[in-house]
Amino acid sequence: MTEYDDHYAPEGLSTRGTVVVVPGRGETRATYTRFGRRLASDAYRVRIVDAPDLDGGDLAGSLTRFGEQLAAAAEDSATGEDGAVRPLVLVGADSGAVAVAALLGRDGVPSAARPDAVVLAGVPGGGATAVGGWADELDVRTACPVHRGTLTEDDGIRRGALEEEVPQALLTAAYDSALDVPALFLLGDADPLADREALVRTAKSLPRARLSVVRDAHHDVLNDMQHRSVAAEAVTFLETLRNGLVPVLTVESSTW
Repeated sequence: MTEYDDHYAPEGLSTRGTVVVVPGRGETRATYTRFGRRLASDAYRVRIVDAPDLDGGDLAGSLTRFGEQLAAAAEDSATGEDGAVRPLVLVGADSGAVAVAALLGRDGVPSAARPDAVVLAGVPGGGATAVGGWADELDVRTACPVHRGTLTEDDGIRRGALEEEVPQALLTAAYDSALDVPALFLLGDADPLADREALVRTAKSLPRARLSVVRDAHHDVLNDMQHRSVAAEAVTFLETLRNGLVPVLTVESSTW
């Protein structure tokens, strides 16, 4: 069985960059098929890996293994001798976002895993949260009927995973991480698992960070009802990154 799910740029188009997607608690690679296809349609190579295995009793070892996993994923995505097509962007959701931020705050990250930028979506706050049964968990995750169906029909989804507490030491490392690459934070304003104040503080503390809040979006902000606009925000970030963080488009005048 393959270790990755891959989505490629349309035939005839040059690949504009490489995106590695890291799922969160309970999720599988299939959770991000729609998101991966949408970014790939804009000529980005997208590779979806398995959610990280985070051992609360061995966080250092967990992050080391996670870094090696990302390095292997990036290296294996290369189509030539020069490695993965740059820019390389890591997209993490939920505990995947926490793991990415915590990893990049450490020394010794494998060079192949060191990205040019990150997108961190649905970063959870601290503490355990009771989400109830599967219907309640779906309500926490998303209002999108298609995504609800994807989650329900996926035999690999671990139901109840959102009640698993993310290790506090890992959250602290993530929120305090001095990310030295451009970062886009995505937050649903209807996400009951988020700590919005902490995210605002973290984003403001970083030299190149943007916090985008998605109206009425739930925890699965990459896959909720607003997924088209969220994917567009991600692509805009990727294109701005390719342009040296200078916006490609600015609004000269608007009456709405």
